Amino acid sequence: MKNAMKTEMKKEKAYLVCPYVDMDGAEYRSKELELLAESALLEIVKCNVFLVKETNARTYFGIGKAEQIRDEVADLGADVVIFDCPLTGSQLRNLNEIVGVKTIDRTMLILDIFAGRAKSGEGKLQVQLAQLKYTLPRLNMMNANNNRSSTGVGMRGASETKLELDKRKIQEDIAKLEKEIKEINKHRQTTRKQRLSRTKSVALVGYTNAGKSTLMNAIAKAETYADDRLFATLDVLSKKVWDDGVEYVLIDTVGFVRNLPHELMYAFSATLEETLDANVLLMVVDASDPHKYEQIAVVENEFKRMSIDPNKVILVYNKIDKVSADEIKNFRSYPYYTCYIGAKTQKNIVQLKQMIREKLASFS
Repeated sequence: MKNAMKTEMKKEKAYLVCPYVDMDGAEYRSKELELLAESALLEIVKCNVFLVKETNARTYFGIGKAEQIRDEVADLGADVVIFDCPLTGSQLRNLNEIVGVKTIDRTMLILDIFAGRAKSGEGKLQVQLAQLKYTLPRLNMMNANNNRSSTGVGMRGASETKLELDKRKIQEDIAKLEKEIKEINKHRQTTRKQRLSRTKSVALVGYTNAGKSTLMNAIAKAETYADDRLFATLDVLSKKVWDDGVEYVLIDTVGFVRNLPHELMYAFSATLEETLDANVLLMVVDASDPHKYEQIAVVENEFKRMSIDPNKVILVYNKIDKVSADEIKNFRSYPYYTCYIGAKTQKNIVQLKQMIREKLASFS
């Protein structure tokens, strides 16, 4: 009798490059790239953070630095190099040729994560559309990468269809996807208006990995997928809640992230529309994260962009069991109702649910 053999896919090794023209917040920014890479199931062999005094059109930074990266990539056996900056098609192509392995930027990494996580039909279409719009001005770079590798990070989603890298073909595909998504959006808006006319809604919003899905499970016992990775939830999820005579729909949404590519902000308009229409917004923050204030600022900027009424917001500090009482006392104050909880341990969930009921009552 043969023994069953379990095989695991070998993780790609990633070399991260963080070339910053301003080192303010460099640790936070580079750490976020590491979390994104880990979320894409990559093995990080090095994160190279350095100051760029002056950018250039050919390689973003100096050729000497690019050659140094090439040598380190070879020594460490990296499979992919990821840049924490937006690069043009020519910059990506030139860097790809210099370093000798597959080269992508932060936007391509995020697109890749989204391609692997979207579950709904609409979500998959939106990801494909975002990938095509990003690919269109970078066809030469994509050809260079495809010549090196047709699999792995940066090559999922739309590229899996063995798409012809032809500008006219891509433009036709974009038009077709936009038409399909427009029809889906029209149907969704109609059903959403009907739902909102019948019941109130509460949306979970916040920085990715703050614990929104875990909180949804705690409030609604929804058994929603929750994972300690960035962008664990991509599609809009909802669950009806009956709490002490109050009925509402609880909505889990995709997490915000610093400088989310414009293509993806548009692609996940479904999530943003749910946020706009909700009666109450729970801004979920990881209280133990040393960069929580920067993350709150990211969410607040989106609130301002969408003209969200701050009176609808409850600031929810999650994972409070990981923080000392003295630290909590020194938390910054914000002009929102504030609640301190532990979603995993159910700490203060009853208090939060009461605050939700009070907020909903104030909008009756």
